[in-house]
Amino acid sequence: MTLINLRNLGVTLSAPLFSNLNLTIGKGDRIGLVAANGRGKSTLLRAISGEADTTQGEITTARGLRVGRVSQDVPEALLAVSMYDAVLSALDNDQVEHESWRVDVALDHLQVPPELRQRLLGALSGGWQRIALLARVWVTEPDVLLMDEPTNHLDLNRIGILQHWLNTVARGTPFLVASHDRSFLDAVTNRTFFLRAEQSHLFTLAYSEARNALDEMDVAAARQFENEIAKANQLRRQAAKLKNIGFNSGSDLLLNKTRQLKVRAEKIEESARPAFTERSAGNIRLANSGTHARALVTIEESEIAIPDGQSLFRVGPLWINRGDRVVVLGSNGSGKTLFLTRVISALRGGQSGIRVAPSVVPGVSDQTLSQLDGFSSPMDAVTGSSEVGDRSARALLAGAGVGINVQDRAISILSGGQRSRLAMLLLRLAKPNFYVLDEPTNHLDIEGQEALEFELLEHNATALLVSHDRTFVRTVGTRFWQIEEQRLVEVDGPEGFFSKELD
Repeated sequence: MTLINLRNLGVTLSAPLFSNLNLTIGKGDRIGLVAANGRGKSTLLRAISGEADTTQGEITTARGLRVGRVSQDVPEALLAVSMYDAVLSALDNDQVEHESWRVDVALDHLQVPPELRQRLLGALSGGWQRIALLARVWVTEPDVLLMDEPTNHLDLNRIGILQHWLNTVARGTPFLVASHDRSFLDAVTNRTFFLRAEQSHLFTLAYSEARNALDEMDVAAARQFENEIAKANQLRRQAAKLKNIGFNSGSDLLLNKTRQLKVRAEKIEESARPAFTERSAGNIRLANSGTHARALVTIEESEIAIPDGQSLFRVGPLWINRGDRVVVLGSNGSGKTLFLTRVISALRGGQSGIRVAPSVVPGVSDQTLSQLDGFSSPMDAVTGSSEVGDRSARALLAGAGVGINVQDRAISILSGGQRSRLAMLLLRLAKPNFYVLDEPTNHLDIEGQEALEFELLEHNATALLVSHDRTFVRTVGTRFWQIEEQRLVEVDGPEGFFSKELD
């Protein structure tokens, strides 16, 4: 049964976001919506929910259908109320009076601890705010769920709870979810919709298999385009030869044949379509300066403790060799970032118990992208942290997805994706041979995640990493250190930790 039907839908702002989009959502559909940042995913979700206008086409829904959209951002008015009241306010007055129990049921299903429910929403983490937005929609009993990046700010344990919730409590509710979390999409979806400016594609497959099918389709389209253009060029060469013969012989028949060949070539070129290329939001490129040292970092037996002296876990002896990409695994709050902070301090010459080879050139990116602090603009960041001239700086920024229109503006106005790409650009310009990356895929779309993975693998980069992105960890990690039983120990792989956190 069709619940929502999108027919020839299109939205044009300064340029077309998408056009001629056709999609149906029916019972049992669990659809992943995939596109690069800024390509129209949020706009499409708002249009389906009736909160945004389209430029062309139509949206029809089943009579009486209740559509619930979970947005990325918390309305400012809700920040000053408790989580419980924020969810309660989604009900109408009669329901508030007689059915307030729905709020507790929704929060119970999403495993929200009782002590958090009366805290102000503005005082909670971004992850708990995201859970509150989901609960607000769920208490209204929607027939279709639209979710915009629901895993943003969630740790792995919360992602596991969300996956379980979608596969159990919300199993009977069809949904369309925009997400850059590839493992999450594989775990909860049964169809994948790739949103493109001109020709979007739907596959009855979860993300990974759908992506393989899409790549095969694009390769076939590229071959067909090349063949069509080659055919058109051959016709033009034949026309040129006949034209010369026709002029020399005075044959109207040959000149007419020449015109026919030209018309055929033009029609072939007009109908031929180049293979799809993403209007890149910016390339991520890294550099890797050389070092002859085998062990770049050696960690002696020591203790990781919080400022008040309370011990979190013990480490060492451990070491990081050239070419190792070590992923640190541990639950939220276990001390992963504190450990990375100690390593970063050692890299900068201020930490005992950690020895660093003299040839190490560090490149550091933390969760807050603090390497951008102190710069007034993207241009200032590039020219102030390297010897690059103004002209080259602008070209580098454009290549990183930071357009000319924002290159001289405050860094604070950049999107999360642009800030992440700018941070990676600064790392590249530093030419490090040892990377410390804390949640580097935050705010990156799938295109950006894959570009970062490719660069780390292509350069056989040495790195110490923390990430909740399971696909990223599986792709780039070569060694794995896990915090367990107050000890940082080396384990064979990440799967045991993932399974434990997701359960």
